[in-house]
Parts: sequence; structure tokens; C-alpha cells
Amino acid sequence: MKYYNTKTMDSVNTAFLLLTPVAAVAVTTYWVMSEGFDVRQLFLAIGWFILSGLSITAGYHRLFSHRAYDANPLIRLFFLCFGAGAFQNSLLKWGSDHRLHHTKVDTEKDPYNINESFFYAHMGWILLKENSQIKDRYAKDLYADKMVMWQHKWYLLIAGFCGAILPTLVGGWLFGSYLGAFALGALCKIVFLHHCTFFINSLCHKLGSTPYTDTNTAKDHWLMAFFTFGEGYHNFHHYFQADYRNGVRWFQFDPTKWLIKFMEWIGLASKLKKTPSAKILNARMQMKMKELKNKKVDQNKLAELEALKDKILMAMQKWEEFKTQLKQNKDALSEIKMTDLKLKMAEAKKEFKEAFEQWKQQLQTFNMQYA
Repeated sequence: MKYYNTKTMDSVNTAFLLLTPVAAVAVTTYWVMSEGFDVRQLFLAIGWFILSGLSITAGYHRLFSHRAYDANPLIRLFFLCFGAGAFQNSLLKWGSDHRLHHTKVDTEKDPYNINESFFYAHMGWILLKENSQIKDRYAKDLYADKMVMWQHKWYLLIAGFCGAILPTLVGGWLFGSYLGAFALGALCKIVFLHHCTFFINSLCHKLGSTPYTDTNTAKDHWLMAFFTFGEGYHNFHHYFQADYRNGVRWFQFDPTKWLIKFMEWIGLASKLKKTPSAKILNARMQMKMKELKNKKVDQNKLAELEALKDKILMAMQKWEEFKTQLKQNKDALSEIKMTDLKLKMAEAKKEFKEAFEQWKQQLQTFNMQYA
């Protein structure tokens, strides 16, 4: 159990986290009472929230902390500057903490261990001196990155300019109120972005679903994905952390994934890491098998379902292999070989779909019988 007192608490972090919400409410109230509310300033704040938020998710998180893809130097610089504007510390500190979290999740060494308490995982850990140091062991490559070290050295200046001064100047120039721009575009944006990020460490380790693994407390939560540009699919992320996607399914809201893919399309990103589809499907199916075992389904039925699962995965692997061969050798293959490959791919796809449909029907039957 962590204790909070004058000896254990980091005075700077504590003052900043506690006073910024107070300042946001006070300055916004004074602005509205003295000048009136201007909805354009709200749109400015939302725009800055998106710039800083995506710089955290696509930059701090997926690019720098997990190396899920490579990016053009200008993109890296943009993410470092506007990520700093989120006032969540330098990338060097943020990244080392995050890597330690993944390595030691749910243990005493996890910097934002949910088992301490919801408050501790949410923001309490930031208030303690013991968590103010950079985890050198988890930042060796970051120390070697000149751009990262430049941002770390000048972090406060970059954060102050990109996160507070710049939105104030832009909002004041465009809409005539520097006070309103500072209230919403700087203060309110900082507070809201803080707690959206913090909720991934707290709420997404408490509430939600576990479709991929139950080996840790991370959960998928669609609502938090909405407020954090896709980061709410935390169960997937903890199991497949090197993947550039968090919301891997087509209907899941993950604008960070779409941004990275768009950057690849225009040549600003490359080497996007993707977990093989068969591996993802296997994780989902394994979790379904665990659910059935907990319901004490007949062992013979479970064995049949396990065999069907293996058949599905083999068919999917063949389908994926044929697709890859077709894509990589499209220009080199003769028309006859290409036709043959397409036929094999179609057969594997059909085999997969038929087996998977059978799997779903059996699952539905089991769920009805053992509800």
C-alpha cells in the first residue's frame, strides 16, 4: 500500500495535477462571465486536443515506446513537440515508464499497478517521488535517439509553447479573445487530455472485456477508445503490444491506426508491424475455449471443438500464405501460375469460412445449453 505524505510526494507533479483543474475552472468561468462564451474557442480546444492526443497515441505510444512502425523525421519531430504539449512529461520518461508497465504489469514493479488502487493507477503514482525517475534500463534506445534527447532537454519550453502559448496565440488572433483561447485551448485541453490518458491505466484495467487474454488485468473498453483515439482496446494491446493497431477489427474506433496507415500510404511511415491474423484469431478462440471449460462442457465436445479450431487456423494460415505469395510475386508469375494460386486461395478461404461457421454454430449451441 502506497502512502502519501510530504516525504513521499513529488511537490511539482502534485501541484501541477491538482492546480490545473482549479485553474481551468476559474479562468473559464471568468472568461465566460466577462466576455461571454464563444463556441469557436471550443472548436479550437478540440482541435488542439486532437493534435496533442494523436501525438501521444501515434507518437509517444506506438511509434517511440513500442516501435510499431517507422516514421519520417518531420513526423517524429511533430509528435515530440505536440506530445510534449499534452504535459505528460518528456518522451524519455513517458516511454520508460510505459515499457516497465508492460514488462511488470500487475506486479509491485508496475509503475501504475492497478492492484494498488484505482486512484493509484489513475494518477496517484505520478504524485510519488519514487516514480519520478527515468527507468534507464527501459530507455537505452531512447537515450541513443538525438531527437528524443533534444525534446527531453528542452521539454518544459516545448511543452509550454506547443501546449499553452501556441493555442492561446492562435485562438486570440483568430477569434479575438486570448483569455478564452488560454482557458479552453490550453488549460481545459490539458486537464481533459490528462484524464483521458490516465483512464487507460485505471479504468481499462478494471472495466471491459478480455477477448484475447486473461493473463493480465488489461481490458477492452469501447468508450475509452472513443476518447483516446483507439487506445481503449487495451486487452488486445497488452497481448500484441508490437502491433501498430489497437482496434484490430474493422468496426472498432481506432483513428490512430487509420492515421498511421494513411502516413504509410503517402510515404511518411513505413515498416508497420501487424500480428498475423491467425495468431489473433487463435487468441480469441482460446478465450472462448476457456469460457466453455469454466462452464464444464463435456470433455468429448471440447475435444471436437479443439480439433475444429485447429482446422480453422490451418485453413486461415494457408489462405494468408496464398494471399502473400500472390501479392509478392504478382509481376513475376505467369498467367497459368497466377490462376492456379488464385484457385488455391479461394479453396482455402472457402474451407476457412465453412469451418468457422460450424465453430460459431457449435458455440451458440453450447452457450444455450450451459447458460
